[in-house]
Amino acid sequence: MKHYFQLHLLVLLFATTAILGKMISLPAAPLVVWRTAIAAAGAAAWVALVRRHPLWPGKRAAVSLFAIGLIIGLHWVCFFAAIRLSNVSICLAGMATITLFTAFTEPLLEKRRVRPVEVLLGLLVIAGIVLVAGYEPGRLLGLAVAIASAFLAAIFPVLNRRLVTKGGDPLMMVGWEMLGACAVALAIVPFNGGWAPLLSWQGLDWLWLLLLALVCTVFSHGYHIHLLRHISAYASNLAINFEPVYGIIAAALLFGEHQRLHPMFYVGLLTILAANALHPVILRRAKHRLVPLTPGDADR
Repeated sequence: MKHYFQLHLLVLLFATTAILGKMISLPAAPLVVWRTAIAAAGAAAWVALVRRHPLWPGKRAAVSLFAIGLIIGLHWVCFFAAIRLSNVSICLAGMATITLFTAFTEPLLEKRRVRPVEVLLGLLVIAGIVLVAGYEPGRLLGLAVAIASAFLAAIFPVLNRRLVTKGGDPLMMVGWEMLGACAVALAIVPFNGGWAPLLSWQGLDWLWLLLLALVCTVFSHGYHIHLLRHISAYASNLAINFEPVYGIIAAALLFGEHQRLHPMFYVGLLTILAANALHPVILRRAKHRLVPLTPGDADR
């Protein structure tokens, strides 16, 4: 239960990502370039100067982490693009589909069977998010891009969990993954506003980028990888579905998006809470009843 509690505190921090993304004036790809470049430098400095550990994880590990970073970079570009195309609430609503995607990606990558209960809980979360976000025909493109971001986000936690349970250092993993994320964002920049916006910072962009890179990336991403030693990727992503709730509330307070909320918001909130509460309860009861576990389930 301690790790679940820590995860939910971390989700509060994750929720600020969308808010900071809304406040930063840069287009999606340049924003991700700066976020990941600063985060890579920050993680490398911590590992090398504070921990005094080597930065080179070995060729095979470096290639794997860089490849995972490519997925993370695409996920973040889609995430911030969805905010630009719609708003924070709609973007976070689309992101909640990550639970349903993970119900399939985790079994596929870990070579175990799909659990029907995880699919059902994922559908329950989606129902809750539909109630929370409502329906806005003019925001469908932003919602579709957010769902694409959610699909990508359903992949890399599974891969990270596999590496960290084999002894990978979370902050070193963050550093190498941010290099991959920065590379893919740089490749997208010419198609997302061109090179000029990379240096077109306005107002407090520098401050929001530092917070986004060092607090919401180096710390939160690294600690999330650490928690994946103790919880499954599915359980992690299910808890992260609180992020839309926190983010939508923050967007209502900061940007006036409360005008788009409706009375069914509270019904949707309770639906998401129920799905998150049911998952560990059902899993605990299944273990107590000595239900045979498939390969890869014993550590969950």
